[in-house]
Amino acid sequence: MNSRRHYTVPLPDGFSLELGERTLVMGIVNVTPDSFSDGGLWLDPGQAVEHALAMVAAGADLLDIGGESTRPGAAELAADQELARVLPVVRDLCRQVQIPVSIDTYKVEVARAALDQGATVVNDVSGLLYEPALAGVVESHAAALVLMHNRGRSRDMYRDATYADVGSEVAGELGDRLNEAVTAGMDRNRIIVDPGLGFAKRADHSYAALAGVGRLASLDRPILIGPSRKSFLAGEGDQGASMRDWGTAAAVTAAVLEGAHIVRVHQVAEMVDVVRVADGIRAHRHDPRKEVP
Repeated sequence: MNSRRHYTVPLPDGFSLELGERTLVMGIVNVTPDSFSDGGLWLDPGQAVEHALAMVAAGADLLDIGGESTRPGAAELAADQELARVLPVVRDLCRQVQIPVSIDTYKVEVARAALDQGATVVNDVSGLLYEPALAGVVESHAAALVLMHNRGRSRDMYRDATYADVGSEVAGELGDRLNEAVTAGMDRNRIIVDPGLGFAKRADHSYAALAGVGRLASLDRPILIGPSRKSFLAGEGDQGASMRDWGTAAAVTAAVLEGAHIVRVHQVAEMVDVVRVADGIRAHRHDPRKEVP
């Protein structure tokens, strides 16, 4: 049985993320017209902010704001367009909420602007593969960095989806990205890792990566898992991403039991409850002296 280590991830202005006592829930706010699950629903900045505030009220521990869809086949978005989408949302939320706001971007220009407006985490789906200079920008703001496992670009998502041992290769490649971030000047204590379910992974690969989350403990960094509504959860007669919340609940439970510190989800209220129960199971599984009343 794999234990879950406790970490303190420093954030700007003396704040920090305390990870390990319970699983934190990160709410997804897609300010896009074309995201696979909820594209177009929150494109208006005011509506996006209201949606995010509802997530906070429902129990979100972090918010992740994204302006570029990274669904399979998606085209890359110019930095100025991405900034126009996300910056008003980041600015307003950082003034209104007390929880960390993350910017979901791999672009130096977008990350810098969001951090200047108060974001404290950068969630990079490329793991610094696209713009390695991002590490220096994050470190200069004393922010945290999520390094996600990926290969290639969204437009050719499955070209490099070939694995002999998914868990081992994901852990090894994330370890390489982690080392490169540190070499680039990033404080290791500010880094969180993510196995990248669905990214350069077919369905079987994503299941294997989820089952192998425990292997990431060898990197000695907190683990973020983002299974929410992804296509690997689709079953026979799938009716689209918004109908995959039951599958998401199962994946979130597995992630918690395997040692994830943070889960990234669309439906915060429901997944807060899922996480609460999964944490309870986990606590008793790892301490056989505890008895259910």
